[in-house]
Amino acid sequence: MNKRFIILIDFSEYSNNLIMYACDWSKQANAEILLVHQSIVLVPALTDNESRQQITQHTNEDAIQKLKELAKEIIPPTVKVSFNVSESNLQITLPKLLSEPFDNLIFTGIKGTGLLKKIFLGSTALRIIDSTKNIIVAMPKEIKTFSHDKIYVGVTEKHPLNILELNKFLNFIDTKNMSITFFYLAKPNEKTTGIEKLLNELKEMFSEKYKTSIAIYEGNNPFNDIKKIINNNLDELLIVQKGSRLLTDQLFRRFLINELVYEGQTPLIVLP
Repeated sequence: MNKRFIILIDFSEYSNNLIMYACDWSKQANAEILLVHQSIVLVPALTDNESRQQITQHTNEDAIQKLKELAKEIIPPTVKVSFNVSESNLQITLPKLLSEPFDNLIFTGIKGTGLLKKIFLGSTALRIIDSTKNIIVAMPKEIKTFSHDKIYVGVTEKHPLNILELNKFLNFIDTKNMSITFFYLAKPNEKTTGIEKLLNELKEMFSEKYKTSIAIYEGNNPFNDIKKIINNNLDELLIVQKGSRLLTDQLFRRFLINELVYEGQTPLIVLP
């Protein structure tokens, strides 16, 4: 099945880097690109239906033109690119796109500063993650060049990794010289016999194609602990399972993943 990168574009200052990163990756993965934009149509309350449709059409046509100009500026002609603009909510648009015969990755930017950055994942990006049954690539704004030497995979017992989706994601990655570390963040004095067995099973499962290792970190401050293994290099990816406490509890209560994404500038991959 052909590969496709669906890139969600809002024409913010982050859009160019998001396209550059996905474009760089697409050349290695032999994936085509689909730029998607949800247009915001501003129509006076008393506008009749015909005029409302005309305004909507005009807004969407303007957005299509802006997408094409962005693509012409950033994406080389050797990469196949298409466009989708609609006033429909992304939660309606994306399922339709995902029903098409492609292996898809969905790219979304992460933006915001100060306190806002800590709640952004709780709004747009997290709504897309929650409502979409597909792998999501959440990108910090500064990164524009794809690299993938090291992958860190968060593991929990309560929400096991979706191995099918993990393998699907890895099919987008060149296996040469790539290492995968399966890790677990343990609470203080937590018994880790079971999770250590699980980590070793995962290590063995992927050892034929990749350099694999495991790590268990215990302490009261998992953020500081995990920073010991994720080195804040641009060639690292962090993978978490949707529904795991790495993405929910830690995200909202301690902002662990959020902080890693921002402070470490680490792309975050969320498995469905």
